[in-house]
Amino acid sequence: MPKNLVIHNLEVRFQVDGDDGAVFTRLFNKHIQAWSRLYEQERARADRAANDRKLGDQGES
Repeated sequence: MPKNLVIHNLEVRFQVDGDDGAVFTRLFNKHIQAWSRLYEQERARADRAANDRKLGDQGES
């Protein structure tokens, strides 16, 4: 998973009934929160793996 992500240009088009801004906000929040949870889980997994590797290195002096 990339450590840094830069979006230079993002264009979103959609057509919905009702308040477009409210619909976009609701959908954006739903999906950004899902992405954030997955990203944090991956970071935690990588941190655990790094810590496990450190533990294995302690006995090899």
